[in-house]
Amino acid sequence: MSATASTTQPATPQRLVVKITCGPEALERLNQGLTVAATAAASGVEVSLWLTGDASWVAVPGRAEELVLPHAAPLSELRDAVLAAGTVTVCGQCAARRDLTDADLLPGAQVRGAAAFVEEVMAPDTRALVY
Repeated sequence: MSATASTTQPATPQRLVVKITCGPEALERLNQGLTVAATAAASGVEVSLWLTGDASWVAVPGRAEELVLPHAAPLSELRDAVLAAGTVTVCGQCAARRDLTDADLLPGAQVRGAAAFVEEVMAPDTRALVY
């Protein structure tokens, strides 16, 4: 290979799927998942946030605002940062168990099922984290 030949490849878009499986009973873990998702979104990473179990309530207006963790960014601000730059999805079964529909969620958040989650995490150049 000559000294002038380039071996760099074009940047591959990266996607991060963050799944949060806890609610107020594990507030630090909930906050950490939201912090990582918001930080990735602010860094230009394509982010898909999945809320399952009691984390589903984070997508309902006013609910994240009720939760406070000392020395942490407000959950609502982290959630809103992800909503502005990525996607927020509530697990379909989790929503049904809580009598939630798309109409109950913040604008931009949606209810989707397990097949959509599997499709997202199996996509090329995707990493998934579960909290």
